[in-house]
Amino acid sequence: MNNLAISLKKFFTNKNTVTIIGVIVILVILYFLYTNTVDKATEMIQVPVASRTINPQTQITAEDVTYIEVANAAKPDKVLMNDGDIIGKYTGVGATIPEGSMFYSDVIVVKEDLPGNWLTLLEKDALGNLQIPYYFSVNTTTTYGNSIQPDDYVDFYVRAYNEQDVLMFGKMLSNIKVLAVTDSSGKDVFRSTQEIGEPAFLNFGLSSELHDVLKKAEYLNGTEIELIVVPHGGAVPEENLEVNVSSEYLRDFIQNKTFEIPQNSTANGQKDNNKNQTTQTTPATNN
Repeated sequence: MNNLAISLKKFFTNKNTVTIIGVIVILVILYFLYTNTVDKATEMIQVPVASRTINPQTQITAEDVTYIEVANAAKPDKVLMNDGDIIGKYTGVGATIPEGSMFYSDVIVVKEDLPGNWLTLLEKDALGNLQIPYYFSVNTTTTYGNSIQPDDYVDFYVRAYNEQDVLMFGKMLSNIKVLAVTDSSGKDVFRSTQEIGEPAFLNFGLSSELHDVLKKAEYLNGTEIELIVVPHGGAVPEENLEVNVSSEYLRDFIQNKTFEIPQNSTANGQKDNNKNQTTQTTPATNN
């Protein structure tokens, strides 16, 4: 036994022997790594693809998804593999997914990231009439350092001189709920958790009557009057949620600065043959 032990010790302490064993071990490891890599690359996997052509800004349903088998190595980067990352989501703006195409992460968005998503929040009045969407132009300064956020309530004040050249300042509209604050491309400025965007519009809904009042005031803004948006300091009590005209005098003042164009009017004051009457179309301003 002692001779055998001595012989083994000499064998394993020989530099050449150690080198040969090391090379063999490395070759075995490389072989298994290579075999494993090849097996994974050639492994067939199930990949979700579009069962039909899906247009931009369209919600993806389970019926829109089918599966094909591809080699794992053939799967491109950014391809979504899980149903939960696809079904219920939306195709982005300008993103069409052709039939048979895979779903890529850079063309799939959540509903909140779609421009105009806030339009789904418009409410109906007692008669079932849907509110008219309104885009009110703002910037960082007029939103008080971008402090006006969705679900906030705002009032609109008017500053103007009346016919007696007396300065007027008062609330015109109150209790308007902001549905979204968007940038110039229509994206919600508060969606990003890293950087708040530059506000360009406050988005909300109004009845037809109040829409006309505010739109006329906005057209006159900077010339005849100054229109100022003021946020509420807190939540509006439930019994006071109705949007209203706070000052009939201000509304009449704005109405007197504009006039309605009859729906049957034609360009340049020409006679409308359908109604057999002459209508005026050029806007006028009463000073």
